[in-house]
Amino acid sequence: MRVALARLRRVLRVYGEVARSPSYFPLWLGQLLSAFGDTLHYIALVVLVFELTGRGLAVAGLVAAEVAPILLLGPVAGVLIDRFSRKGVLIAADLFRAVLVFSLLSPQGVWHAYLVAAGLAAGNTFFNPTVQTVIPALTSEEQRLAANSVSWSTGRLVQILASASAGGLIALIGTDAAFAVNAATFVVSALLIARLRIPAHAGSLGAATRRGLGSYFGDARAGLSYALRDAFVSRLLAVQALASFATGATSAMLVVLSQRHLGLEPEGFAWLIGAIGFGALLGPLIPNMLARDYRDARWLFVPYVIRGIGDVLLTVFTPLPVALGILFVYGLNTSTGMVVFSSTVQGAVPDRVRGRVFTLLDVTWNTMRLLSLGLGGLMVDAVGIRALFWVGGVLLALAGFLGLSLLGRYDFRQGESSAGAI
Repeated sequence: MRVALARLRRVLRVYGEVARSPSYFPLWLGQLLSAFGDTLHYIALVVLVFELTGRGLAVAGLVAAEVAPILLLGPVAGVLIDRFSRKGVLIAADLFRAVLVFSLLSPQGVWHAYLVAAGLAAGNTFFNPTVQTVIPALTSEEQRLAANSVSWSTGRLVQILASASAGGLIALIGTDAAFAVNAATFVVSALLIARLRIPAHAGSLGAATRRGLGSYFGDARAGLSYALRDAFVSRLLAVQALASFATGATSAMLVVLSQRHLGLEPEGFAWLIGAIGFGALLGPLIPNMLARDYRDARWLFVPYVIRGIGDVLLTVFTPLPVALGILFVYGLNTSTGMVVFSSTVQGAVPDRVRGRVFTLLDVTWNTMRLLSLGLGGLMVDAVGIRALFWVGGVLLALAGFLGLSLLGRYDFRQGESSAGAI
């Protein structure tokens, strides 16, 4: 017990040092503010669309509006992230999203809400991978896992608090004020990022390569060629594609399982989501406390196996406490896998192609997610929700075993590039 407490204190001390550092604090604080604003915005947008249309199908259309830009703009975003100042890309994405959200103060119809949802997703397509690419320039190799863990855990905490208070806040201040708050968080985030000191060489391929449309296509092809040729990235893409296909439908249809199999009311489903969120909040502590070196295939892919087993167990047991325990473990493994995944890819992929690799991973994940959602809906109607979770759980476990088989002996340190230290 004393050893565990000592490790926890050490991890929390490192968290504090990373979060307070001048080279990381502006980015971290900006992400926290955006997470709060985004949560309010999403709930307010759903309320607005439903008020404008009165149709649940119109609300479901927001999902398509949010996913399509990722698939269309991912290759373009990757090239721009690797060509130009990543600090500039972050600031531009924040200000672009602020203008879009501010326009909702005078909504013109449901088409306007869809347009803003698509525009925000487009901004995220540039912003989120760029954050992943700059963290190695702001942290040392030893600090990278802690930086990703701090960002993930505090982001989940803010989302939980915002979700819990969103209904009351929107009822009190209205959707207009919620949109104004989100727009303001983007502006503040841009101002904070302007204070970052990102090395000039990070994210720039040189002025001579910035002319001509052909060079853009050439860079996109070069990034794809690197990803398909590289032993790590090519195998990771295959594993991620299978994992996304396994989880896309089950993640979206947990509410169906809660009603049809577990027999829960809507408030019971909220408990399930809470269990996942609480596990996700604590999960990053695990590799920070226990891993001598997180750059190990077991830290990347064993969480898939555990989560897959959890999906299968959800179809076997019906008591709510058991389901909550399974989903808590699911959340632990989700967040553990996420922070290890980000930290490993940031170190193993060279800086010159890092933006293109992260956007390609995003495009692959979302493509397979859409395919999973479509086939999963058909499967639920044909054979039931339990069968979907059985198949999804088995496929996710197989994705974990595939990752261990393909990359179990891979040396993730061989691609480490130089990075700035805090």
